[in-house]
Amino acid sequence: MDDTRLAPEHALIGRLRRNVVQDVAPHRSAWSPEFFATLVQTAVVHLRDQLLRADAGTPVVVDSYYYKLLAKCRLAGAGESPLLAWWRTFPRPSRVIYLDVSPETTWQRSRQGADLNLLEYYGPQPDRDGFRRYQTDLAKVMRDEIQDLPVTVIEEMGRPELTAAAIREVLTHEFG
Repeated sequence: MDDTRLAPEHALIGRLRRNVVQDVAPHRSAWSPEFFATLVQTAVVHLRDQLLRADAGTPVVVDSYYYKLLAKCRLAGAGESPLLAWWRTFPRPSRVIYLDVSPETTWQRSRQGADLNLLEYYGPQPDRDGFRRYQTDLAKVMRDEIQDLPVTVIEEMGRPELTAAAIREVLTHEFG
């Protein structure tokens, strides 16, 4: 989902993400939750395809895989969509590393909401309460989706270097 990491032939994924945020999210009442999920599906299937192309036996790290997108679709009202059921049949990770960061910290990192997109908070405008409520709900739904997977939770740490070291430790233990 990070445009800087997309190969040129996959630029469509970045454009689609931007268009969903700019053209669909601001007009939620104009689109059904299923339509939203259908647009997001392009990115989900792209992630799955990239994973399936990886060399067998080589560990692959995927940020959020489809779990965050699945959770966002559920929060948007598409929880009963057959697409979401299909996504759940995709290859499952051998390990989930869940970075547990408080909404307060992420609010600060977003420059008090200035860097948020419409799919990161409740309400017409980003404010601390709408962001905190959405992020709390998102975390609950994501944990719901990964509850049957092997999960290592890394609690919030003060410095990115400490978080990176904790992730490296998990990966080293898991994949030696």
